[in-house]
Amino acid sequence: RKTEFATLRLSWFGNAGSSNQNKKKPVFENFPIPDFLIFLFADSLSNDRLIPLLSGPLLLFQGFPLNSESPSYNSIIMTIAEVRENLNQSLNDESKPWSPFLALAEQKTGVKRIYIVLGLIGFLAIYLVFGYAAQVICNLIGFAYPAYKSMKAIESDDKKDDTKWLTYWVVFATFSIGEYPAEFILSIFPFYWLIKCIFFIWCFAPIENNGSVFIYNRIIRPRFLEHESFINSAFTKATDSAVKFATSQLLDAEKPKKK
Repeated sequence: RKTEFATLRLSWFGNAGSSNQNKKKPVFENFPIPDFLIFLFADSLSNDRLIPLLSGPLLLFQGFPLNSESPSYNSIIMTIAEVRENLNQSLNDESKPWSPFLALAEQKTGVKRIYIVLGLIGFLAIYLVFGYAAQVICNLIGFAYPAYKSMKAIESDDKKDDTKWLTYWVVFATFSIGEYPAEFILSIFPFYWLIKCIFFIWCFAPIENNGSVFIYNRIIRPRFLEHESFINSAFTKATDSAVKFATSQLLDAEKPKKK
């Protein structure tokens, strides 16, 4: 455990230094992080029961596969180290639309863009817990970006992105329907909108095995295939009844009225 803990601290937070003054705390780019927080984080990831829940949001930018055969603890540590590197590369990629804004903010403040982004994420997280209209902001996050990417997918010739965003909207609709009866009760809890926002981000994350793919393949698709014949029969009966009703209404409307 001590070796794994040291590997996590070194690979993600850097070398704490060799002097006696610096041995107590590791350094995350000169930002002190208490050892017990890192150990708590590592200990949580070593629990196989928590991996399916934590690896989605925590490994958001890496595309970590979620399946019943959880990878080894050392593999997760290596993946976490790669997340930070991938995030840095994405934020410093000049071809990305957010690069000019981050470059300007970095120039004006003298703060690295990764810390600016992490600060904005932290502010948004706090606002979703204590701020006004948190529900609107949460639902906007779950709708705006996916809607934009869905329109881009419609205009493109690639069919893979169509499948990806159709999967997201199926999960989004299923979650919205399932959430509706208990939304009032759940919204009383202060962290509800933050957790819901993290769930949406996990579902539309630009990775291969994001939350929507995981939920659809593990939960929605098996239930649908199991009851597909019943669902098809119900929709057929409902469609026939609607057509008969509409036809009868049109025929009644065309009949001459008695004087």
